[in-house]
Amino acid sequence: MIPKLRAWDKQDERMRTVSSINFAHEVISCKFAELKPFDLVDKFSIDDVILMQSTGLKDKNGVEIYEGDVVILQEGHSSYYIVEWHDGGMWVFRYMDDKKQYYALNTILDFLDYSSFECKIIGNIYENPELLEGAAR
Repeated sequence: MIPKLRAWDKQDERMRTVSSINFAHEVISCKFAELKPFDLVDKFSIDDVILMQSTGLKDKNGVEIYEGDVVILQEGHSSYYIVEWHDGGMWVFRYMDDKKQYYALNTILDFLDYSSFECKIIGNIYENPELLEGAAR
């Protein structure tokens, strides 16, 4: 599996799709989303972006779930979960009593009935920082 990445452009404050990374020169190339048919790219220093990896999973609307996304696991529940890479595996954590308690994503899926799994992305920590306040509900 080839990892899929996206990048938060710190200067323009917008999400970018990563097309390649040159580790030797510490440069990443990102596609212009609005010019997709032309495959134009912009290059950034690796220090000017925050990289986020895809979990390989999709939410109930078919949207790919990335590190940094804020999700609700089931409609009607007020708890927001933030997807984060942790200890070599993709994890979801939720704020509880001002502490971070980590839950492995596959552990959560095991507890939920797959037929009623309604994980829904409601934003991400960079484009929607106001959602972090909701994470403490």
